[in-house]
Amino acid sequence: MADEALEWIKIGEVGDLPDGRVKTVTARTVSLCLSHFDGQWAAMDNRCPHQGGPLGEGSIEKGVEGQCWIRCPWHGWDFDPLTGAPPGGHEDTGQKLYPVEVRGEEIYIGLEPEPPHERNVSDVMAETMENWGVRHVFGMVGHSNLGLAEGIRQRVLNGTMKYIGVRHEGVAAFAACGYGKLTGKVSACLTIAGPGATNLLTGLWDAKVDRAPVLALTGQVQTQVLGPGAFQDIDLQSAFEAVARFCQPVLEGSNHAELMSLACKTALVERDVTNLIFPDDVQTVPSDAEAQTPEGRLGSIHVVPSSEDIDKAVDMISAAERPIFVIGHGAVESVDKIIAFAETLGAPVLTTFKGKGLIPDSHPNAAGVLGRSGTPIASWFMNEADLIIALGSSFSDHTGIERSKPIIQVDFERMQLARFHPVTLPIWGDIGTFCETVAPKVERKSVDQVAEIAERWEIWRKEKQTRLSENSGNGIHSATIFDALTRTCPEDAILAVDVGNNTYSFGRYFESKGQRVLMSGYLGSIGFAFPAAIGAWAATQDHEEYAGRKVISISGDGGFGQYPMDFTTAVKYGMNITHILLNNSQLGKISKEQKAGEWEVWETSLHNPSFAAYARLCGGHGVRVTEDSELEAAMKEAFEYDGPSLIEIISDPELI
Repeated sequence: MADEALEWIKIGEVGDLPDGRVKTVTARTVSLCLSHFDGQWAAMDNRCPHQGGPLGEGSIEKGVEGQCWIRCPWHGWDFDPLTGAPPGGHEDTGQKLYPVEVRGEEIYIGLEPEPPHERNVSDVMAETMENWGVRHVFGMVGHSNLGLAEGIRQRVLNGTMKYIGVRHEGVAAFAACGYGKLTGKVSACLTIAGPGATNLLTGLWDAKVDRAPVLALTGQVQTQVLGPGAFQDIDLQSAFEAVARFCQPVLEGSNHAELMSLACKTALVERDVTNLIFPDDVQTVPSDAEAQTPEGRLGSIHVVPSSEDIDKAVDMISAAERPIFVIGHGAVESVDKIIAFAETLGAPVLTTFKGKGLIPDSHPNAAGVLGRSGTPIASWFMNEADLIIALGSSFSDHTGIERSKPIIQVDFERMQLARFHPVTLPIWGDIGTFCETVAPKVERKSVDQVAEIAERWEIWRKEKQTRLSENSGNGIHSATIFDALTRTCPEDAILAVDVGNNTYSFGRYFESKGQRVLMSGYLGSIGFAFPAAIGAWAATQDHEEYAGRKVISISGDGGFGQYPMDFTTAVKYGMNITHILLNNSQLGKISKEQKAGEWEVWETSLHNPSFAAYARLCGGHGVRVTEDSELEAAMKEAFEYDGPSLIEIISDPELI
């Protein structure tokens, strides 16, 4: 008679397992090795005590006296299927056995009532991470992070955290990076040891150089095999120490909550990458420690500029006739105050490429993007200026701020001030506070630069109109593509752009109306756009200020080809993302550079599938555009589609 205290769970049919074989079965969450030999059935714990090998993937071996043994497939350890005992010569340990019943053609396993969950290290870490505001984790669950994954799963079940499983760990890093660039808040990426962890590095470097907060959670091999060179054992601390501002292994005796607090705090305060390394066996060590919170651990982020610097700035601005503002991505939290200040002075506002969209191009003071990806409007005002007020800009070569002119630079990070060369007046402080303090002390300039802005826009728009008619028969002109996007793009959309000619054309031709733009700035990594859009979409699910906003990514065929399988990730989670893909069947920017350097154009051609058909095969919306007249309708249809969509546009590699 069956033990009434046990819960009997069906795990298969008699016909599922021939005599003389073993297999892995699962009852509830218990992994078992089920064996069938000489007409007998038995079940034991599936995990070999040596190194956790799966006994159900092993075999039944007969000894010299007819004794049957279950042999571990990893290192050949043997166990008696009826007693769980080893034959001797190994550790003095045996396997736990479970009762088996055959009821007709059905096989049942008897389990004791499920015990309450025992709190462990992963629970403490996941709860602390949650308390610090981590709402999304992107990653891949695997053999060396299962304990931590379970801790995260519990938070997901509670509804306090969300998880997105990706197809490539590089996507997880770029998604977390995009999330951080958009929100300034921390999200996490989860991987296994070895190659899973190293696949994060490109996306983490992108986050680091562009100052986006990201928390990397990497599994590691068990501590008993750490160091000698076990399977997937690499020195992760050395691998991550250059990219991570804070990088620590999680050991059994660590202060686990404090480690997670420091990782989250460092990512937030330093706007940088942090990394925690979790050996497999440490993840499930029991713990009754309390999770930590950020209460009392974060100060104000507003640094008030000194009165002496304010007075000097007022004098310089008052003396200038043609001041201009150049704002970078670092000014994202102070845009409204900057625009109000610019309106007071009647001064143009130029942006770096990374700052594109911070001021709508339709604003009377907006003078467009400065630099290689910019407009002749911004270049003209840079040439005419007698004072540059640089706010949240890092003075990259790409932007081309004229260093010989008088410059007031304001930044809340002291190392960013005069980072590459001296400036006339470096000011350490909060950008918004600077604008609010100085604006009432200066007057509007007599030179009507606002009228000049309108004149310059008119000249540039006429020039763009002439380019719309250009057609060499090799695809659609980039000017035409981004003219259509300007007309159809939702005004509050979030745009993630890649690198290459498509990105230069976006900076030059697309006129923003308040959209937020994300890009791979200093690293300039191909493949950034679509994974970053996944991160941006996740942010729309977490933060009210982004809720309901359309997410759009833009790349060339080379960029999308980096992580194409994660279009299925967008389908799986129902992400409302539209990807605009400019297909010119080559790495167009590299072809251009080879020509400019008088090299032969070599190995830049690409063999592509129909990306639109691919999107449909994945379960999303896909449309292919070959004519100018099809663009606007295709964009509107894709933007209205409730789910992932892709517009494949055959573009001219020369007309950029």
